[in-house]
This record gives sequence, C-alpha cells and structure tokens, in this order.
Amino acid sequence: MDSTGSPGGLERLHILVGGPQGSGLETTAQVLTVAYAVLGYRVLASREYHSNIIGRHSYVTIAVDPSRVPGGFSYPAHVAGFMDAESVFTHYRDLGPGSILIYDEGLREARMSRIPSIEPETRKRLSREYRELGLGEDPPLGRVLDYLASQGVRLAGLDYRSLLGRLGERYRIPRPRLRRYLSAVVAGAVAGVAGLSPEELREGFLYRFAGRRPEVIEPNVYVAGLAAEEAAKRAGRLPPLPEPVEPPSRFLVVTGNEAVAIGKVAAGVRFQSYYPITPAQDESFYLEAHQYLGDATGQPGGVVVLQTEDELAAIAAAVGASLTGARAATATSGPGYDLMIEGLGWACINEAPVVVTLYQRGGPSTGLPTRGSQEDLLAALFAGHGECPRIVIASAGHDEALRDAVTAANLAERYQMPVVHLLDKFLANSVATLEPPDLEKLRIDRGRLLEEAPPGYRRFSLDEGPVSPRAVLGRAVMWYTGDEHDEYGHITEEPETRVAMVRKRMAKLELAAREIPEEPERARLIGQGGGALDALLVAWGTAASVAADALGALQRHGLKASVLQIRYFSPFPAGFVSEAIRSAREAGAVVAAVEHNYQAQAARLVEMHTGLQVDARIVKYTGRPIHVHELVDAVRRVTRSGGGEVTLSYGA
Repeated sequence: MDSTGSPGGLERLHILVGGPQGSGLETTAQVLTVAYAVLGYRVLASREYHSNIIGRHSYVTIAVDPSRVPGGFSYPAHVAGFMDAESVFTHYRDLGPGSILIYDEGLREARMSRIPSIEPETRKRLSREYRELGLGEDPPLGRVLDYLASQGVRLAGLDYRSLLGRLGERYRIPRPRLRRYLSAVVAGAVAGVAGLSPEELREGFLYRFAGRRPEVIEPNVYVAGLAAEEAAKRAGRLPPLPEPVEPPSRFLVVTGNEAVAIGKVAAGVRFQSYYPITPAQDESFYLEAHQYLGDATGQPGGVVVLQTEDELAAIAAAVGASLTGARAATATSGPGYDLMIEGLGWACINEAPVVVTLYQRGGPSTGLPTRGSQEDLLAALFAGHGECPRIVIASAGHDEALRDAVTAANLAERYQMPVVHLLDKFLANSVATLEPPDLEKLRIDRGRLLEEAPPGYRRFSLDEGPVSPRAVLGRAVMWYTGDEHDEYGHITEEPETRVAMVRKRMAKLELAAREIPEEPERARLIGQGGGALDALLVAWGTAASVAADALGALQRHGLKASVLQIRYFSPFPAGFVSEAIRSAREAGAVVAAVEHNYQAQAARLVEMHTGLQVDARIVKYTGRPIHVHELVDAVRRVTRSGGGEVTLSYGA
C-alpha cells in the first residue's frame, strides 16, 4: 500500500469509486462520506467528470482521516468500487498490492474496443500500456483483472445482475428500474470491505434521501447489505482505521461552493447575481435553495438571487445593488470573469464595494469546463482597462473558503473597492466535513457607511484619506459615471483632479497593506521551523493544502519541508514572503513553486514583488488535481537536483 498505511492498521483510508455519469456515482460518494462523518471521521471527497450530461466516465476519490480533514488524495487506493468495465480499464494503475477491487464479474469478457465512451486518445494510450505489460492491445477485462491479482490486488468480483435481481424480487421492482440501485451496490460493497456496519451505512442513505418515503430508502439499504456481505466474503476486510480523535458533536458536509455560500449569508450578503457557468453556478443554486431567512424578531428576510442574461449584466447588477447599501456579490468562472471586466472597472472608478467569487477551471476560452486549474491568478490581478485596484484573496480549503467569504465582504466595504475571491474547481466540487463556524466570532465590518449624509455631501471627498464616507442611493444627492470625476462625481478631465483621484484609489491598497497583517492573514508558514530545511514549497489555493498534506510523507522519506502559503495576492505580503524565502535558503532548502498552471504564476508575482526567484517549479495543468504521492516524488527530484522543473500528469 502507499505511505498512508501502517502495520496492523491504516493511518488514512483512500477510496476510489467510478462509473458512467448519470449512474448515481454521487449517491455512492455521499452515502460513504456521511457514514464516516457520522462516526466522527474527517472526510474529503472529490469528483472528476467530463463536460457532458450522461454516459462518459466519472469517478470520485474519498479520503478518510481520524484527526483532520485531508488536504489531498494519494494513490494507490485502498479500495476501489467500479460500476462498469471502463472504470477498471482506466484506473488499473490506481491499485497496488493489498488494494481491494470491487467489480462486476459479468463483465470479464468486455473489451476497450467495444466501449464507445472511451476517448480515442485514451484508448490509444491504454492500448500502449497494456501492450507493454504483455496483455495485448485490446485485452478482455478478465485478463486485466488477472494481471492485477498477480500484482497483489485482492479481487472482489460480484454478480451485480444477481444482486439486483434479488432486490427486484423482494420489493417487486421492475427490471428496467433496477439499474437505479447500482450506486447502492457499490456503496455497500465498499462499506463491507472497509468495515462499516449496516447501521452506519443506513445513516448515509438517510442523509442522501432525506425527506423521502421509506420505500425509497429501504431497497437501497437492503441491496447495499447484500453487496457488503458478498464483497467481504470474497476479498476480506481492510485493516481498521484508528478511532476518530475528538470527533465533533456537530458537523457540516459541504462542497466548496456551499461553504462560500454559507459564508456569504453569515457575512450579511443580501444580493447575489450570476449567469450559470461551471463550476461557479452551484454556489448560486445553493443560495437560491436557501435564500429565505428570518431575523431575530421573526421578520422574513433573505438573499435576493438574480440570474441575469450574461456575466456583464451580473456584475452590473451586483454593483448597482451595492450602491443602494446592500452587501452584494457575484460568482463566476474564468470565461465569465473575462466578460465582467468592464463592470469591474466601473466598480473601481466609482469605489463601489462588490465581491467577485472566481472559480478557476482549465482554459483558455471554454478550455476544460469541468476540470480544475489555477490559471486565472494574473487575470484576477491585472485584467481590465486602466489601473484598477482590487483586493485578491485565495482560499485553500473549505474552512478558509467560508471564512474568506466573510472577510471578502468586509474588505469590499471597508476599502470601498472590488474584492476578487479566488477558488478553483477542485475546492468548488469537493465535499468535506466541516465543523460549523462560531457565528459570534464572525465580525461584520461595513466600513464608513453613513446613516445620513451631511449637507453638501461629496461622495468622493478627498478630505479624509483614501476611503471617503459612503452614503447610499436615496439618502443623498450623488453622481456616478464611468468617466473620471471630481469629488461630487461630476465628469472632469482636469489634470490635477485626475492625479488626486488616481492617487486616492491606489492609496487604498497601501492602506490595506498597513492594516491587514502579513502573517498569518496574508501568508503563513506550515511545517517545522528552525534548523536545516530541505525544501520550501511556495503554494496557494488547493495546491497549498496538498503540499501541507505531503509534509508527513516527505518526512518519512527523510526530507524536512515547509509550505509557504500565499493567501493574499493584493495587497501582496512582500515582507513576509521575502523573509521566508531567505530564511529557507539560509537553512539549505530548495525553494519550489507548486501550482496548477504552466507558468507558475504565483512564482512570477513573488519575483515581481520581492526580486527573488524560486529554484524549482512543480506544475500541473492536466485539469486533474495534484496528488500527494506525485508531489512527494517531484519534491524528492528537485531536492536531489537543486532545482529544475517537474510537470505532473498523474490521473485519469
């Protein structure tokens, strides 16, 4: 097994489930995630899928840890449950000695050449790999299974047809509808070899089908129990996980989208606009489903969620709402952000507070609509006409995403400027257990918001520093325009006024840099300090979470490493970053950027702000997440060579 295994037990459990899109794969993942969460374990689950509705290959990776939410995933998986032959053909590399593979015994004669959903390039690559293994270019599935068995993989071949038939007989379910229960078969089989009890599995089904009638839940529980018994009989059980450490009494099971949405509601955001785009749209969908709130007096209230005709209209609506005094935000992905830039510039010149939540996916253009990236960093900072100051925050995990959503709303109003909240698809679509935040500790800062405007009110007054007192529409006479303006908002091209207004807007970032602590708010060091150091990994977003997760494995390989996580790119924490890099080099470390883009964009910003270059670049831009095991291998390579570049590519 991989480095997460330990004699007599597992330190962490990695589960892989795969099947065609539309086959209930998310049900399988959700049932297993909740079952472990109810026991007090911390769970991270992430789905990879093609940009079509149904039929193409999809898979979910689940990591279960007794003490902390995992930052990433590692292979080989301890157990894999597959619904179809394509999953076995595609993921055979993801299994190793001691892994348990659950599959449909009735598919042993299936061949890749007869599976139309496999991409031609993927089929060509797999044919080459199988030929090199001596299995032939188009081996039957049974031959691949026999090869895996020879490598120490424990096979649990189940007769899916028979299991579903028994279900149909017991509950009188018509045969055409039985395929709906395939997800329960796989969930049950995985639970059986992983040691989950029927009662624990039932909790997962109760959560997944909350509010449904017993006749919906009971057939799923029944067939899952049959599969659990059969799988354990054929392959045995995995070593046990340790008991959970200080299991929380309450927990949330949320995606990254949902964590941000919850944070916005807690922050008092009461207007959200959007145009549907993957993977950002799920945040607004979640807000729509929970938009009706109530205040302490029992009066109705809520979040106005507006779907607009395009992204430019979305940001224009959000900016307009902010001018009325509402806390306003919009959410989008890379292509949509491109279309919002004109509206972002209008917000900049009018000092309008607005939050743009930007979920990064592979580009350019439509690119990889359902795959992740960190390719929009430079666009988040610099896109737009003219010099448009903005604050840019990047979240690394679900807890950060929720809290940063609150912070972004506060900063937008405190400094009266746009705030871009950067996340990526990996965080957006992953599910994690999260302890509910203490709402009493989530501070709301509305900045210099006036209840009443004084006589002669000047919206863009130069008398009180870069942040002017802000009145809302309807409470004072004021002017807004896309042109340069004077203190009242009247259009002007007077040179001295232009200089004063540009300096006023740009000085807000200088003020924010003084007021927002560099450490730990804008950047932080993760890992052991002091003494010799082999590697300093400079990372941001989910890449920082994976890098932090890799520290233990690196230590087992005899390498001492730390992670420098950059959380704010504007205002950039230049002093802290400079000191961290210099100290690491003095300790003998190789400084390596770890990013989900070709250019190592954050490393370029480090050089721009500090004059310091990284020694190595570890990058991945396949649209798949960086995995812990491949990052560990890459860090070992760059520490041996003292630098260089490693391009990662693991993952189906």
